[in-house]
Amino acid sequence: MGSYTKKNLRDVENQAPKFDMPDAMDARFARTDLQGETLGLSIMKLDSGFRIPFGHKHTGQEEVYVVVRGSGRVKVDDEVVELRQWDAIRFDKDTMRNMEAGPEGIEYIAFGAGNDPTDAEMAPGWWSD
Repeated sequence: MGSYTKKNLRDVENQAPKFDMPDAMDARFARTDLQGETLGLSIMKLDSGFRIPFGHKHTGQEEVYVVVRGSGRVKVDDEVVELRQWDAIRFDKDTMRNMEAGPEGIEYIAFGAGNDPTDAEMAPGWWSD
C-alpha cells in the first residue's frame, strides 16, 4: 500500500522574513512539510514590480516554475524571458536565474528534484539594470 503526505501550501510557513526579505515577497518552501526526499516544492508570491534581490542556481538539480497568477519576467543567464499565467519554464542545473513581478504581481510554484535541499548558490544583486 502506498503512502502520501497532504499539505495546503498556504499553511506552510512564509520563510521570507527569516531571510530578511521585504514584505513584497512571500516564500513558502514545502519540501519538509510534504516529507519530500528528493522533491522540492515551493510557492512564491511577489508584489507588483518587485524583483528578488539575488539570483540563484542549483548545481545538482533542475527546476520548473509554473506561473499560477499574474505575470512577470525571469532573467535566465543573459536572457530576459516574459512570463504569463500558466507558463512553465524549466531551468537546467547550474543555470542562474532571478524573478521580477509584472504590474499585477506574480505567484508561481517551483518544482525541483535533488538529494540536497541546501544546494543553492546565491548571487546578491545579480540582475541589475
